[in-house]
Amino acid sequence: MDQGAGDVGNALWLIARRSFAESRARSAATLLAAVGSIALIAGSLQFALRAQEAVAGSDASEYARTDVLVQGGTVDPDDPYAPPDGRVRPDRVAAVPGVAAAAGDAAVPVTAARPGGEAIMAAAEGRTLLRPWTPDPRLNPYRLEDGRAPAADGEVAVVRHIARTGNLRVGDAMTLTLPRETRRVRIAGIVAVQGRGAVAAGDLVLAPPETVRRAASLPAGTWQAVWVKAAPGVPAERLRGELARNLGGAATVRTAESVRRAQAAAAASEGASVAGVVGMLAAVAIFVGLFVVANTFGTLVRQRTRRLALLGAIGATPRQIKRLIRLEALALGAVASAAGVAAGFPLSALIVRLFARDGFDVSAAGPQFGWAALALPAAAGILVTQAAAWRAARRAAGVPPVQALRSTAAETRERRLPRLLAATAVFLGAGFWLVVGAAVRAGDPPGPDRTFAVSLMTLFGALLAVAGVAVLTPFLVRPLGGAVGRAGTLVSGGTGRLAHATVTRSPRRVSSAASSLMLGVALVSSVALVTLSVNDRFREAGRQVMAAEHAIASTARTAEGAPAPLARDTAARVAGVPGVSRTAVLTQTEVRLVSPDRAGPGEEPEPFSFLVSGAEQTGLRDLLRLGGRPPALRPGEIALSSTVMKERGLRQGGRIVVRGAHGRTALTVADAYHDPSHLFADQALVAPATMERLDTAAATRAVLVRGGSAAALERAVAGVPGVRVLDRDAYVAAASASLTRALRATHTFAGMALLLALFGMATTMSMSVAERTREFGLLGAVGATAGQIRSIVRWEAATVVALGTVLGLTIAMGTLALLHVMTGSSFLRPGPPWWLFPLVAAGAAVATLATTALPARRAAAVPVLEAVRSG
Repeated sequence: MDQGAGDVGNALWLIARRSFAESRARSAATLLAAVGSIALIAGSLQFALRAQEAVAGSDASEYARTDVLVQGGTVDPDDPYAPPDGRVRPDRVAAVPGVAAAAGDAAVPVTAARPGGEAIMAAAEGRTLLRPWTPDPRLNPYRLEDGRAPAADGEVAVVRHIARTGNLRVGDAMTLTLPRETRRVRIAGIVAVQGRGAVAAGDLVLAPPETVRRAASLPAGTWQAVWVKAAPGVPAERLRGELARNLGGAATVRTAESVRRAQAAAAASEGASVAGVVGMLAAVAIFVGLFVVANTFGTLVRQRTRRLALLGAIGATPRQIKRLIRLEALALGAVASAAGVAAGFPLSALIVRLFARDGFDVSAAGPQFGWAALALPAAAGILVTQAAAWRAARRAAGVPPVQALRSTAAETRERRLPRLLAATAVFLGAGFWLVVGAAVRAGDPPGPDRTFAVSLMTLFGALLAVAGVAVLTPFLVRPLGGAVGRAGTLVSGGTGRLAHATVTRSPRRVSSAASSLMLGVALVSSVALVTLSVNDRFREAGRQVMAAEHAIASTARTAEGAPAPLARDTAARVAGVPGVSRTAVLTQTEVRLVSPDRAGPGEEPEPFSFLVSGAEQTGLRDLLRLGGRPPALRPGEIALSSTVMKERGLRQGGRIVVRGAHGRTALTVADAYHDPSHLFADQALVAPATMERLDTAAATRAVLVRGGSAAALERAVAGVPGVRVLDRDAYVAAASASLTRALRATHTFAGMALLLALFGMATTMSMSVAERTREFGLLGAVGATAGQIRSIVRWEAATVVALGTVLGLTIAMGTLALLHVMTGSSFLRPGPPWWLFPLVAAGAAVATLATTALPARRAAAVPVLEAVRSG
C-alpha cells in the first residue's frame, strides 16, 4: 500500500514538473504581471511613506540652541508657526537677570528663484522664510557646510535643501521675491540645521539682521520675537517665569523646548494627513495591481485544467492537487514579491520626480526601508496569489478525470449562484463606502475639503463596484459575444461563426481579458470625465467672474500648485501702460474668527480659519463680477461669502472679531456675496486699508489689469524676474491649479495603473492563445488558412473590446453621476463631450488589437504535428 502511494507520489511529481516545464512561458508572463503589480503597490506605498517623512521627518528646529522664546504681543496657541501680533525689544529682554544672550528674530515669507527666474520649491508642504543670521554662537543653530556667514546687505546663506534643489553654489546669484519688492542676492554660505537640509517649517534664507528687519517693515530696534539663552545654572522654566513677570502682557514667553515639541507634533500631524491623502490616491494603483495578479494567476491555473484532470486520472487526490497549486502560487508569489519590492524603489523615484514638477517635492526624504515599506507589498503579493490559488485550486480539484481526454479546451460549466452571491457581497461593500460618503457630506461644512473627502469615499465605492462587475462579466460574454458573432458572420462568414463558437464556449477566458480592459477603460474614462468637467467649470466660472482682460502673476508656484506671491511693487509698473484703464492688486491672508463663536456653555470654541482677499474697491466691478454685487467696502468693513455667513450664523451689519498677523481686529459685516469660481475672493473681501490692519505682509496673488495689450504689459514687467502676463483663461487655469492638485495626482497613479491593466490584458490574451495550440493546429489540418486563424483571434479580440469598452464606459459614467449626486458640486457634472466615447472606444480597439497581433501570428503558425503532440 505504501509502495503504491509512493508510486502515485512520484508520478504526481513527474507530471507536475513536466507541466511546469511546458508552461514556462505562461508562468513567466504571469510572473511578470505579478512583478509589475507588486512594484506598483510597493512604489505607491514607498511614495506615501516618503511624503510623510518629508513633511513630518524634519525634527530640526531653528530654536535648537535657544532656551526661551519671547514673542511680541500674543500668538495663536494652535499654530506653532503663526507670527506674533506684537513687537519686542531685545535690549529690554537682555536686561532681565538670568539672561546670558538675546537675539532678535523675524520671519518673512519669500519665494526663492534661480537667476533665470525658475522657482525653487520648498520641502513638501513647507514655506521658504527669510530670517536673520544670528551672530552669537550661543544661539546660532546653523552649521556652515560651505562658504561664510552673510555679512553685508545683498548677501544670504541658504539651507542645504535650497542649494541642492536649485543646483546653487557659494557665489551664485539668486532672486528673492519679498512681499513688497524683488531683490537679487548672492549666496555667501550653505548651512545645515542639526544635520538636516531644512527645518520643520520648510526652507530658510538667512540674511544680516538689519536686512530682515527692513523686509519685515519693523521699527528700528524691534523684532517679532527674541531668542534667549539662559545663564549657566538658570533653568529655562524659571527664566521663562521671570521674563513673563518683567514683560507683563506685552509679550508671550514660552520655553523653546515647548515650541519645538509643538512644531514636531504639527509636522507629524501634517505628515500623517499628507500620507493618508497620498495613500488614498495610490489606492487606485494598488487596487489595479491586486486585480491583475489575481486575474493572471487564475488564468494560468485555468489553462492547466487538462493537466490537473490527468493527475486525478492517475490517482492524485483533490487535496494533493490543491496543495500543488498552492505551492506553485507560493513560489510565484515569493519570487514576484521580492522582485516587485526591489522594482518599487526606482518606480517611487519616478513618482517623486513627477510630483516635484507639480510643486510637491518630497525629495528631502530618502527611500524608506522600514517594515511597512518592505513587508506590506511582499505580503500583499503572497496573499493575493494565495487567494487566487485558493479559488482556482477548489475549481481544479473538482475537475473530473474525463476532462483529460477531451480534445478541446472547453470550460466546465459553473454554478451561477456562488458568483451572484460573491458579486452581491462586493456591491454591498461598495454601498458601504457610499453611505460613509453621505455621512461625511451631512456632517461636514460645504467646501473643497468636504468635496474631496466625499469624492474619495465615492471612488472607493466605484473601485469595489468594478470588482463586482468583473465577477459578473462571464454572464455577459454570451449575449455580447452573440452580437459580435453575428457581425463576424456577416463580414467573415464561416470564420465569424467559428469565432462566435469559441467565445461562447469559454466565457471565463474571454471575461478575464475583458475585465482587464474594462478596468483600463474605466480608469481612463473616469479620470478624463472628471478632469474635463472640473476644468470646464473653472473656465466657465472664471470667465463669469473675471472681467479684467489680463493678470500679472508669478511663474513660480506654491507647494499647493498655485502661482506664488508677487512683489507688490509690480502693480506700479503696469499702471502707466498705454491703454490700461484699471488695475487692482489682489492680496490674500488667513485669519481666525474669534467672535462670535458657536460654542455652547462650557464648550471649547471650535477654531474657524478663513481666507481674506484684499482689493482696491474703486472700480472693482470693472475687474471682478462677484455674485451678489457687494458694495464698495470702507475701511473696517468686510464682505463674507454666503457659505461662510450660513456656516457661522452671521448676518449683515453684525460685528465680528478676527485674529490676523497683527492681532485682533474688529470688523463690520457689510454684505454677503458669492465667488462661483473660488479663485479670487472665495471666502471674504476687504479694502486695502483693512488688509493693512490684518497683515501688512499679505501675499500678492496677482495684479488684475483692464485695458492695454499683452505685449505692452510684458514690456512693462520685463525687468522683473519670474513674472508673466496671462490672459483670462490662462490665469484661471493657473489659479485653479491649487484646487486641482489632487486630481492631477490621480493622473500619475491612473497612468501607471492603465499600463499595468493593459499588460495584464495582453498577458491573458497571449496565454489564451497558447492554451488553444491543439485547437488552432487542428483547424490548420482541416484546411483553415493562416489568415482565417488570425481572423478568429481578432474576432475574439473584438468581443473583448466590445465587452471591456461598454462596461468601462458605463462604470465611468456611473462614477461621475455618483460624484455629482454625492458631492452636489457643480464642478462634477455628468455631461461628457460627444467625442470622448468614440475616442476611448478607438483607443481600446487599438490597444487590444496591438496586444493580440503577436498571439494571432503565433496561432496561425502552429504546426499540425505540434498540435497533435500537445494533446
